[in-house]
Amino acid sequence: MIYTLTHSLSTNERMPLSRIELLQGTLDMIVLQTLRWGPRHGYGLVQMIRTNSRGVLQVDTGSLYPALHRLEREGSIAASWEISENRQRVRVYRLTPAGRKRLAAERSKWDQLSEAIAGIFTPPVPEET
Repeated sequence: MIYTLTHSLSTNERMPLSRIELLQGTLDMIVLQTLRWGPRHGYGLVQMIRTNSRGVLQVDTGSLYPALHRLEREGSIAASWEISENRQRVRVYRLTPAGRKRLAAERSKWDQLSEAIAGIFTPPVPEET
């Protein structure tokens, strides 16, 4: 199954079966983690997320660019205009020191949440009497 990462839908919209609603901040964490491996333009981020998730995660541009703008306003990433290998003008995003710090904090929270959920799926240990 392929999951398309989107922003939260309003209560009036139906969610297609192939889409998932992200926990608050998950897309930001995915973007920061992807930028940890080096600067990327928007399309490069989409491609890297798709590739690194083995095609399971796909990011909608309608969700990606608002996340990039939000992260830039917060100072977690910086952006500059550059010329691509196709000789097109593209906006390239880079992780800032503040972004590295935020990523570390987000990863810590994610690890705690993952462990908690994994614990729910683990059979309970019988209590000793």
